Order: sequence, then structure tokens, then C-alpha cells
Amino acid sequence: MDIADLILFQIDKTGKVVKHHSQREFEKRGMNITVEQWVLLKIIHEKMPISQTDLAEFSLRDPASITRTLDILSKKNLTERQQIKGNRRQYNVMLTEEGLKFVEKHLPFVKEQRAQSVKGLSGNDQKELTRILKIIQANMH
Repeated sequence: MDIADLILFQIDKTGKVVKHHSQREFEKRGMNITVEQWVLLKIIHEKMPISQTDLAEFSLRDPASITRTLDILSKKNLTERQQIKGNRRQYNVMLTEEGLKFVEKHLPFVKEQRAQSVKGLSGNDQKELTRILKIIQANMH
């Protein structure tokens, strides 16, 4: 079987194509962040406060990578860390006021990009694709 016909190859390729396209669009808009940074901002926006540990687990990224990315987002004044009471080793991550405004400003654009990515797929197609991808993820977990 040709590698281009393998499902896992197509899944990987799709992820890379989407990420590359999104990064180009972010740059065109002058957002000055990476796709990975946006993903973390969006997770924080939805779940704040969230511990760095939970953020790493939820985003499927290693803790060291999360720390580096949060350092960058903090320097851009988009996130801040707050020590968890009674725990000197863990922090909750929050969006700053500027971070909240940034996410809310760019969220409509990101939603447009998501809609473009599934153009031509019916609602049922999208549900079925999600169902199938979750099965593959569970098989590999």
C-alpha cells in the first residue's frame, strides 16, 4: 500500500497543512503569535484558571514546552501565573486583561478559518469524522 493511502499519514499531513495555513494567516493579520501559542491562549480562555500541569495535559504538550511558551506569552502581557494557595510548586495560569481582549478580538477570525477547513462537509460528515478520529485516538492511547 502506498504511504499516501495510509490513514495515519493523511491525518498527520492534514494537521501539518492546517497548522501551516493558520500560521500564514496569523502572520498576514499581524497577530505576532504562533499557532501553538494561540491554542494555549484559547484553552486558558475556556478553562481559566487552569494549572500549568492541567494545561500541559489538556494540550498534549510536555511541561517544559508549556513553561517556555507561557514565558513568551507572559512577556507579551497576554498571560500571568498565580501561585496556587498552599502549593509553592504549582501555578494557575490566567489571561491578563490584554490577553482576554486579544483572544476576543481574534476569535471571529479563527472561527472563520475553522469553518473554511470543513467547507464541503455536512454537519453529519463532521460528526462522523470526529467520531472516527476519537476511535483512532482511543486505539493509540
